[in-house]
Amino acid sequence: MSTSAEPTPDGLLVVDKPAGWTSHDVVARARRLCATRKVGHAGTLDPMATGVLVLGIGRATRLLTFLVGADKEYTATVRVGQGTVTDDADGEVTAAPGAAAVDRAAVERAAAELTGDLEQVPSAVSAVKVDGRRAYQRVRAGEEVVLRARPVTVYDIRVGDVRPGDADGLAVLDVDLEVAVSSGTYVRALARDLGASLGSAAHLTALRRTRVGGLTLADAHPLADLEARQGSPMPVLPLADAARASFEPRSLSVEEARAVGYGQRVASVSPGRPGPVAGFAPDGTLVALLDESGPTARSLVVFAPASS
Repeated sequence: MSTSAEPTPDGLLVVDKPAGWTSHDVVARARRLCATRKVGHAGTLDPMATGVLVLGIGRATRLLTFLVGADKEYTATVRVGQGTVTDDADGEVTAAPGAAAVDRAAVERAAAELTGDLEQVPSAVSAVKVDGRRAYQRVRAGEEVVLRARPVTVYDIRVGDVRPGDADGLAVLDVDLEVAVSSGTYVRALARDLGASLGSAAHLTALRRTRVGGLTLADAHPLADLEARQGSPMPVLPLADAARASFEPRSLSVEEARAVGYGQRVASVSPGRPGPVAGFAPDGTLVALLDESGPTARSLVVFAPASS
């Protein structure tokens, strides 16, 4: 397969991931399309999931560590009445108590109980490492995996359509949800816990990520469209624009930009401000990501060389 003649400029490439592809598959394809090995992603999507997958190209890979921690939004469909080993439709059914006694009001109450600061146990078939190996690798090797609960925040769960159904004679309920969550939250685990809260079982049948930080489906390009552009410039969000879309911006003076470029500290504009701050030189160049949690801002990563 031929690639574009010149490597794609530094920036973010937001892909609308198709179902059936792993995040690694998409990264491998982007390396060919962008004519560079320096491509990474900001948070895995399961093969069955679709939607926003943020790729860093070139120096923008240095943004990914901080984008991984961004809040996310999803649309999901949960089947109440059946549980699976993977907590999604790709796994074998392990419990089938049905959902004959479950109605919309019960679903809304259970969803409300799962909103807020939670201690969530990730799905056993997940990328969480246990003694150096991924949990899903241990499960597929026949090992029993028990993961520790982790603090997460579910900002909102909106219950959409609720549809009674039949699965081989079993009464089930398919529930459409819109969820907004902190980084590290497993929507599959939310589905599992929703079923448990309803006195039944549940698993995820569809998942689409609609937002990562400030980047949404409106910024995303279907992989097929990118394939069609092969040999032409990729629709990359330039480094400075990517930082503005993803982090709180801060304008630096010429003197501050020079100091930050040398790795020196400058005064914080808003001491105690959470999360990375994108520092821009007067000409709009992204100089660095800054930590303003204290009275002076320190550089988390420097992009622009120091001026002489």
